[in-house]
Amino acid sequence: MTGAPITRADQAREAAVEAALGKLDLDDKARLLAGQDNWSLPALPEIGLASLVMSDGPIGVRGVRWTADDPSVALPSPTALAATWDPELARRAGRLLAQEARRKGVHVLLAPTVNLHRSPLGGRHFEAYSEDPYLTGEIGTGYVLGVQDGGVGTTVKHFVANDAETDRFTVDNIVAPRPLRELYLAPFEAIVKNAHPWGIMAAYNQVNGHSMTEHRYLQNEVLRGEWGFDGYIVSDWLAARSTTGAILGGLDVAMPGPRTVYGQALAAAVRAGEVEESLVDDAVRNVLRLAARVGVLDNAPAVVAPSALPAPLDGGALAREVARRSFVLVRNEVRDGRPALPLDPAGTHTVALSGAAARDARILGGGSATVFPPHTVSPLDGLTAALPEGTLSYSVGADPSDQLGVAAKGFALRAVCRAADGRELGTTDIPSGMVQWVGADLPDGVVYDELHSVEFTGTFTPRESGDHTFGTRGIGPLVLTVGGEKIWEGEESLGISTDPFNAFFGERLARAQVTLLEGESVDVSLRLTVPRLPGAPMDAVAFSLLHLGPQRDPEDLIAEAVEAARTADTAVVVVATTTAVESEGFDRTSLELPGHQNALVAAVAAVNPNTVVVVNTGSPVELPWRDDVAAVLLSWFPGQEGGAALADVLTGAEEPGGRLTTTWPVALADVPVTDTTPADGQLHYTEGVFIGYRAWERAGTAPAYPFGHGLGYTDWEYETLDATADRATVTLRNTGARPGRETVQLYLAPTPAPGDVPDAPERPVRWLAGFASVEAGPGESVEVTIPLRARAFEIWDERENAWAAIPGAYEIQAGRSLTDRRLSAPVQR
Repeated sequence: MTGAPITRADQAREAAVEAALGKLDLDDKARLLAGQDNWSLPALPEIGLASLVMSDGPIGVRGVRWTADDPSVALPSPTALAATWDPELARRAGRLLAQEARRKGVHVLLAPTVNLHRSPLGGRHFEAYSEDPYLTGEIGTGYVLGVQDGGVGTTVKHFVANDAETDRFTVDNIVAPRPLRELYLAPFEAIVKNAHPWGIMAAYNQVNGHSMTEHRYLQNEVLRGEWGFDGYIVSDWLAARSTTGAILGGLDVAMPGPRTVYGQALAAAVRAGEVEESLVDDAVRNVLRLAARVGVLDNAPAVVAPSALPAPLDGGALAREVARRSFVLVRNEVRDGRPALPLDPAGTHTVALSGAAARDARILGGGSATVFPPHTVSPLDGLTAALPEGTLSYSVGADPSDQLGVAAKGFALRAVCRAADGRELGTTDIPSGMVQWVGADLPDGVVYDELHSVEFTGTFTPRESGDHTFGTRGIGPLVLTVGGEKIWEGEESLGISTDPFNAFFGERLARAQVTLLEGESVDVSLRLTVPRLPGAPMDAVAFSLLHLGPQRDPEDLIAEAVEAARTADTAVVVVATTTAVESEGFDRTSLELPGHQNALVAAVAAVNPNTVVVVNTGSPVELPWRDDVAAVLLSWFPGQEGGAALADVLTGAEEPGGRLTTTWPVALADVPVTDTTPADGQLHYTEGVFIGYRAWERAGTAPAYPFGHGLGYTDWEYETLDATADRATVTLRNTGARPGRETVQLYLAPTPAPGDVPDAPERPVRWLAGFASVEAGPGESVEVTIPLRARAFEIWDERENAWAAIPGAYEIQAGRSLTDRRLSAPVQR
C-alpha cells in the first residue's frame, strides 16, 4: 500500500472487502462499476454497501445538485492556492472541503487537478496549479492529505497529459518517455507516494496512441505496478468508450450512468468470453476498498472515525486567508519616498476605483468546478467597507465583455418545472439565468421522464437606462418574454462542437433588444421545452437566459474614470478576463485582455502616477502598460471573499503572500510553447522537457515576470546558505520595518551547464528543487532547513526505461525567484 505500514484497520477493511465481494454475482459486480446516475454508484444492501457519492470539488463542493438552494464555500482558484507556495495551507483548504463534503453527503471529491501549465493558452489552467511538476506535486499532496484527513476521498486528475482543451475528447498527445516521466507523470507519482490518494481520474485524451481509459501501461504497469496505487480509477465523464478496452486497461468505474460501457455490457462481455471475470473482481475490490475507506461498507472501519475528524473550520475566514496569501504583487514602485502599496493610511487619502470587474467580480473560473457561494465580496464591496466614508469613488471605466453573458446582476429568478399537461412539478431559486441539471440534479419532486418544460421566471431591475439585449443558449424550443411581451420564439438544434458538452449547451445567441429604465423592474421569462435526444448518454437539462446591458461609448466610460482618477491620491483599476475568453472547454488564442481595459489603464496612468492595477484572471495575460503604472497585483480568481482580501492587502492590514507558479510573458509571441491545436488528430509535445521557465531560460528570452516572483511589504537579506546533496539550510533576516513572510526557493543547477558538457544529457539550466515559507519580525533572523530529494538529481533514461542519477557537480541556489537568486553553494552528487 504505497509503502505505508499495514495496520489492523487496513486488514479489517480488506477482510470486509473480500467478504462482500464473495457475496456478489456477476451482474451485481458489473452494475457496481457503472454509475447509477451522474454522481453516484448503486447501493447493494445485501452486502451492506451504501451508495457512494462523488462531486466536483477543486474550489468548493458542488454536491449532487447544481443549485443555489444549498450554497457552497467558494475558495480561490487552484492557481491561487498554488501561488501561496504553502502545502500546509493547501491541507487546511482540503480539510475545509472535506467538511463541506460531509455536510452535503459527498464521499469522494473529483479533485485536485494536477495537469501542468504546458502553454499559457491552455483554457483550463486556472484549475491546475503550476508549470512546475515538483511544486504541483507538493501543493496537490497537501490538498489530498487535507481532504482525506476529513474522511473524504480524492480523485487526482486528469491522468495524464490533459494539458489543453482543444479536441480534448479525441486528441492523441504524443509525448516521449522522458518528458512524460519527468514532467507530466511526476505530480501524480509524488501524490500517490506521499499522500496515498484513494482515487485517480482517467482523462479524455489519448497518450501515444492509446486512450487513457484503456491505457494498460500507464494505469496497470506504472500507476498500480511501479507506484503501488491501490485506489480506484474512474473515467472522466463520458471518457470510457470501450467495454473490453477499459476493463483490460485497468479502468474500475465508467461514469456517468446509467448508460455506460460497463453494467450490462460488461457482464455480457464476460459471458461471451471476451473478459476474464477476475478482472471484474479486481475492479470491484478497488471500489469496495474506497467504500470501506469512506465508511459506507458495513463491517469495515472508515479510515477516519467520526471522533477523529479535524476541528471545524470557518469557510469564509479560510477563503479570505487563502486569497490574500495568494495575491502576487509583481510591481510596487517607490515614488515620493514611499511605495505605491500599501495605501497611505491617512484618513484623507482618496481612492478612485474603476473597472467593471471591481463591481461584478469574477471569483471562479467556470465549467465543472462552478459552485454557488453564499455570498460574494467584490473589490468595490471590500474597499467600501475598509476605507473611510467619502474617500472612495467608483466608475465603470471599461467593461471586459461586450458579449452576452448569463443573466445575473439585477435578475431575481426561479426555475419552474412543469409536466406536459401544465402541472407544476417543482421549483427552485437560481442565482443566475443558467441551469445545468444532469441526471438527478432536478429539483425535489421532479423526475426526468415526467418533465416537459422548464421556465426561468422572475424580474429584472436594470442598473442603467437604455437598450438591453436579451439572448438564449440551449437546444430545443425556447420562448423568451420581457415585460409581458414575447420578444422571441424558436428552436435551436444540437451544436456542431467536437466537445459534446459544448455541443449540448449550444451557442450564445442574441434574440432582441428592449429599452428599459434604470431602477424600473420588469417581468422576464425564458421557457424551454425539454428536448429528448435518442441515444444520449445521460438525461440533462442545460440552457441559459443571457443579457447584455446598454453599450455606452468606450471613450466616454474611460473619460469618466480618468476624471475621477485625476484628482485622487491613488487610482485602482481592476481588469479581468471573461468566461468567453478563459474557461473550461476551449483554449485561448490570445493573451490580450478583452474589451477596452488596456486603454483604460493607459489613460488612468497618464493622469495619476499612483495607479495600481489589480489583475483578476486565472492565468497569464499580456500587460502592455506594466512599466507605466505604480503597482501591479495579480488576484487570480479569488473566491467568495476576494474583495475583502483585496482590501486587506491594499490597505496594508495584510501582506500579499503569493509567488508566481507560472511564467508571465511580455507578449504571446515570446512564449516558447504555444501549440495546443492537434494536426490530424495528434498533438506532438516536441519541446520535450522544456516547458515553462525551463523553456524560457533555454530560449534566452526575458519574460514580464519570472517563475517564483512576488513582492511583499518588507525586505529580506539572505545571509547564509549551507548545503549538501540531501538538504540546504538558509538563514535570512527581515530588514524591513514590519513583520513579513518570505518564500525561500531552492534551485538546482548542474555545473558546468549541460550545454557545455559533450555528450551530457540535455537538461534545463536549473530547476526547482525545494522551497519553504518563513516568518520574522523587523530585524529578526530566521533559519530554515529544506530537504532535497534524490529525484532532483535524476533523469528518466529512455534506453534503460528507468530513473538514472546523474553524478557530478551541482550548485544549490537560494533566492526569491528563478531570476533573483541571492546565495549559492556547491554540492557533489
